[in-house]
Amino acid sequence: MSRVFAYCRVSTADQTTDSQIGEISAAGFAITPQRVVTETVSGSMPASERRGFGKLDKLEAGDVLVVTKLDRLGRNAMDVRATVEALTGMGVQVHCLALGGVDLTSPAGKMTMGVIAAVAEFERDWLIERTQSGLARAKAKGKALGRPPALTPTQIAEVRRRLTAGETIAAVARALKTNRQTIMRARAAATP
Repeated sequence: MSRVFAYCRVSTADQTTDSQIGEISAAGFAITPQRVVTETVSGSMPASERRGFGKLDKLEAGDVLVVTKLDRLGRNAMDVRATVEALTGMGVQVHCLALGGVDLTSPAGKMTMGVIAAVAEFERDWLIERTQSGLARAKAKGKALGRPPALTPTQIAEVRRRLTAGETIAAVARALKTNRQTIMRARAAATP
């Protein structure tokens, strides 16, 4: 009898994997808690480099790995494909609930996964392209991009004056109600 494992991933610490585990159970997969692998890591990190995904090294031929969505395995079509191919090579079936529970290692599953992964990668690349285009337009119009400076020009001049007078970085940081790193950046920017 094949063992069933679940891989549940979220990207940020304020998210939980509870809904993914619930979806897998509701789909009829009986998974014991020790066979549920959860982690908080960006999907842009290749599965092979994820600490939690590495815990699936106990998978054996005939086992089943269940994910709720294809993007749990990765956001890059090449990474998802490589992950599924590695699991297929081990004799592990990969089921994706969002694709109707299809086994991604079957011929139909491979085709479906390839098409969906390619579309997802296209959308991601398109979003990046639109974002970069928007930033370029804003920059061309003279709009300041990025985080606002921590210190005003007047405060930077004061930092220089105080440091030249011999005050310590910590003392200057306390006086300006900021941190030492900000003072060190202001000092470095002043150095020719």
